[in-house]
Amino acid sequence: MELMFDMAVKAAVALSDPLRLGFLALGVFIGLILGVIPGLGGLVGLSLLLPFTFSMDPFTALAFLMGLSAVSATSDTIPAVLFGVPGTVASAATILDGFPMARRGEAGRAFGAAFTASVIGGLFGAVLLGISLPILRPVMLAIASPELLAICIFGLSLAAVLAGGSPMKGLVAVCLGLIFAGTGEDPGGTLRWTFDTLYLYDGFRIVPIALGLFAIPEIADMVIQRSAIQVDSKARITRRDQWLGVKDAVRHWFLVLRCSSIGAGLGAVPGIGAPILDWVAYGHAARTEKGAQESFGTGDVRGVIASESSNNAKEGGSLVPTIAFGVPGTASMALILGAFIIHGLVPGPDMLSKNLDVTYTLVWSIALANIIGAGVCFLFANQFAKVAVIRIGILAPVVLAIIFLGAFQGKNAWGDIYTLLCFGLLGFAMKRLKWPRPPLLLGFVLGGLIESYLFISANVYSWAWMWRPVTLVILLITLYGLLRPLINYYVTRRRRDGPRVPFSFRLQTDKLDTNAILGLIALAIFGGAIWASQDWDFRSFLFPRAIGAVGIAFTLIMLTFHLFLSPRYIQALKGISPRDRVQAERAAQTGGGSGGGETGDPTGGRHLDLVTDFGDLDKGTIRARAAAYFLWCFGYFAGAAVIGLMPAMLVFMIAYIRLVGRESWRMTLGVSAGTWLAAYGLFHQVLHVPWPQTVIGNLWPVLRTNPTFNFF
Repeated sequence: MELMFDMAVKAAVALSDPLRLGFLALGVFIGLILGVIPGLGGLVGLSLLLPFTFSMDPFTALAFLMGLSAVSATSDTIPAVLFGVPGTVASAATILDGFPMARRGEAGRAFGAAFTASVIGGLFGAVLLGISLPILRPVMLAIASPELLAICIFGLSLAAVLAGGSPMKGLVAVCLGLIFAGTGEDPGGTLRWTFDTLYLYDGFRIVPIALGLFAIPEIADMVIQRSAIQVDSKARITRRDQWLGVKDAVRHWFLVLRCSSIGAGLGAVPGIGAPILDWVAYGHAARTEKGAQESFGTGDVRGVIASESSNNAKEGGSLVPTIAFGVPGTASMALILGAFIIHGLVPGPDMLSKNLDVTYTLVWSIALANIIGAGVCFLFANQFAKVAVIRIGILAPVVLAIIFLGAFQGKNAWGDIYTLLCFGLLGFAMKRLKWPRPPLLLGFVLGGLIESYLFISANVYSWAWMWRPVTLVILLITLYGLLRPLINYYVTRRRRDGPRVPFSFRLQTDKLDTNAILGLIALAIFGGAIWASQDWDFRSFLFPRAIGAVGIAFTLIMLTFHLFLSPRYIQALKGISPRDRVQAERAAQTGGGSGGGETGDPTGGRHLDLVTDFGDLDKGTIRARAAAYFLWCFGYFAGAAVIGLMPAMLVFMIAYIRLVGRESWRMTLGVSAGTWLAAYGLFHQVLHVPWPQTVIGNLWPVLRTNPTFNFF
């Protein structure tokens, strides 16, 4: 213990050098910028900065890199709250409550709570890293594939929670996400569902899928409403607003600590990174916080706190396996591991003995970076919030242009844009039909891990993997979580001797709607996955057959509930009171709700996803504006295929702001040129994005010879 204290002091003294602190601050600044831009984040930033660390000493290099990595999950809160667009995948769950808060004029409170939870979570992760490395080593060596598989299954079970009152829809969606994750060449060399498309050989990428599911539909809703982000025109974020959020985070300190523990703990498990941590923490809060099932997803500050405290705590946790075993906890940690190798640092026992001072440099870097990053966000939150009153005719094309470029960072191929648009349409349809989108993203993120752990567990242990003590406990907890609503209903009814609703099983012809059609499509996808795997070997067919069978079971249950059971019986199972049932039925009859979706479905229940209220707009107007919006999106893509993404971006912004936004030429050209020059500097000059070939470039190849403007 004395040695650890001495090394911690030595590392603090080394990091106090002004040059090293300057590089740490520079890394924080770059990380904050990348976190704000949708599609970018810590991984892009680390890959960009890694070559610049060759000539640095280990202390300076690691402070520089960790400064960036530690705060990208802090600033990504800004677009999540203001736009409903995840700055990085780590902020996807923040959208569910942060964006509704901004829409009712509480962006400042959301920021205050998020930044406070972020800095506490980051400090918690740093402290955990500092004290746990020697302790956790034997524990982590004891974790095998069955336990990891059980943890992932528990994470997937949160889909039922994220679906709110429609748990079966959530479970079907998570199975669809798993199927999407299985696309491409599997570890055994079999090509699955690629349709002879080269882009799909190595599967989908999460960035265009996340932006498609969340960003495209949210911008669509703002365009349909033709309103700025905030309903309240007073978009100024005052210190008082932020202080309310700070007090929220302090008041819910136990929630912050619990979710920080989840982020740091799961962050220490290799492969379970940022995309799942905030969902697990959010699902935990939704299950444990009082009244969360009714308020989460509508602008509850506790949802923001849960998500943000977990995603910052992961940095400290993910460094544990990276330092102790040389196994990167996340993709970003793989680049940090590369920095270790560059500077002659060998992960393992040496990092816990003779290089312990370097290890504690990482601890101090995470702690300082979180404090600096949160401070900068607090100071400049008011400037960030000014975008909330920007007219939608200006805001929509600018954000869309950045989203398209951000999505293109998936594989730097046209398939990224196809993926963005296809999942954008899917996300829009799911939102209108009240199918929760978070479970689909959760399933996609965990797909690769589930397949790997499932094969190893089945191959090594056969069916016995389920009976390992730790695995069995986790699976039983998962099963109880899924069945708890049903158990609670029967226990409560027996105690209170409440009225029994007669069981009724007959076809509800009025329920033969788009929800049923979407369920039948899901059934066809799961069945097709099983049918396509009939000639594959065990390594290739195990995952799609298992997921397909489970998906079919969940879909059949969902369709049975939707088509055959009476609404009164379903509501009784859910514990809905007669008064609430009458109100729901009236809403269904009058078409009340948000945005023309089936929000009035008395059996669907509220789901933990963003909901938009279109007010007095009729369905015809909503559909016409939505169609026009997606035509603009596809027009942008068509133009990019002809003249390139960068030139099409400029043309798109000018045309949209002038024709749809009806802005003056001065405003149109000023906004378009400023945004384009910023994107040109970042994507073309700094990141050196390899732009795909276009029609005009094929006709005149000489256009590709100039490195300054070779967009074609």
